[in-house]
Amino acid sequence: MKRILFLIIAACVMTNSNAQGISDGLRYGMDETTGTARFNALSGAFGALGGDLSAMAINPAGSAVFLNNHAAISITILDKESDSRYFNTLTRSIDTDVNLGQAGGVFVFNNPDTESSWRKFTIGVNYNLTNNYDDHLFIQGNGNTSIAEYFLAQAQGIPLELLQLQSGESIADLYAFLGQTQGVAAQNAFLGFQSFIIDPVDFEDPMNTQYISNIAPGNFNQEYLYATNGYTGKYTLNVATQYGDDYFFGINLNSHSIDYVQRTFLYETNNNNGSLVNEVGFENNLSVLGYGFSAQIGAIGKISDEFRLGFTYDTPTWYEISEETTQYIEATRTEDGNTTTEIVDPRVLNIFENYNLRTPGKLTASAAYIFGKQGLISFDYSYKNFAETRFSSNRSSEFAPLNITIDNSLKASSTYRVGGEYRINQLSLRGGFNYQESPYKNETVIGDTTGFSLGFGYNFGNYNFDVSYSRAEQSRNQQLYDVGLTDSAAIDSTFSNIVFTLGFNL
Repeated sequence: MKRILFLIIAACVMTNSNAQGISDGLRYGMDETTGTARFNALSGAFGALGGDLSAMAINPAGSAVFLNNHAAISITILDKESDSRYFNTLTRSIDTDVNLGQAGGVFVFNNPDTESSWRKFTIGVNYNLTNNYDDHLFIQGNGNTSIAEYFLAQAQGIPLELLQLQSGESIADLYAFLGQTQGVAAQNAFLGFQSFIIDPVDFEDPMNTQYISNIAPGNFNQEYLYATNGYTGKYTLNVATQYGDDYFFGINLNSHSIDYVQRTFLYETNNNNGSLVNEVGFENNLSVLGYGFSAQIGAIGKISDEFRLGFTYDTPTWYEISEETTQYIEATRTEDGNTTTEIVDPRVLNIFENYNLRTPGKLTASAAYIFGKQGLISFDYSYKNFAETRFSSNRSSEFAPLNITIDNSLKASSTYRVGGEYRINQLSLRGGFNYQESPYKNETVIGDTTGFSLGFGYNFGNYNFDVSYSRAEQSRNQQLYDVGLTDSAAIDSTFSNIVFTLGFNL
């Protein structure tokens, strides 16, 4: 039968869809805010303190604590080290990156009516780097599952005629056609078929929907590169006010941006008896742009001269996200003593329909104790339910299965931050500790994150210079692919961050 008949049948049950997963929602929903050096030195425990531009990102009432106009800029140096264990083979990956971590200012307007209880109001603008995605992870080992299983899992059920080139049709033509009408799984099946990694059970039947692998079972030497670049950033417009001597209130309107690029490349070889294909190289590239909005409301109250309490509510963040992908595969096969390399390079850019992502809101409660001018100790507690992450699109039911999976896989997560500061004249010594629970019910997927921080600062009068160092550790299991080749590598990551901040009164 001609392809047109298959299209009429297939169009009724298949749609072109993106390939999002839980990891995408967490990638943009987990906030690892990098701020000023003072903020980082106290591990971000600033919800009841204020008086710092990055504290404004935690509690919008914090800007009303400023006495004078102030501006600051911060440069961050982030070093990521990851040890990967894959089938008892250990590899190490290191990536170092320099970024603008924070920049902004706050303007203080005192109320000329000295009889009013509303003492002042402030307007602030600030940028904070909320996530740095620059990372290069290398995984290597001898596995027992081939990449062929990935292609088989997506090919089963697809009619053979959809994967075969018609007269006058090119690789690019059919690949684009499948993407427009059948979706990502069909494109992957096409790559596996055209590179001879998989074959139909019956070549003579165009209605064949079952496939077999041309790679025999056994051991597979696999090298997997997972390289990412990009960031998420938060741009904040803040308005806050002071009521009387003891109460501060504020609101933030936040614009969020996503710029993320991911490249994965798997190189697999085998010497298994019966294998027609002995070498495979498979590349996937993803580019993501997104824009979002959120708001925050917060308050700080002085219970006494020494003791302060703070509270903040972060709304969910609503994103609109666009994605583009490209793919490439090559496979070396030996048949009848002849060795050939099949290269399937469609050179087609897949542009997906925009989708929406809602990341969960957050509640933060804070407390701080001030030791006069000598120092302070501060504590923040945050609660965020990651099971409330939701994907949606113009096709109302498209993400329903994924949202159900999120409900079954994710949970609420608590974060604890403690920080302290001790002043010796113009010199300030600082330290902190933080602990964040895993967002997964199965904590072997992503474990808890623990870290500490140190720093110092010197106040020169009209300007200040601060330096901080923070270190955090996290363990997780990195799954190579969502289907078929689902083996995981155990990853132990260490994140080291050095921040330099120059602040000055305006």
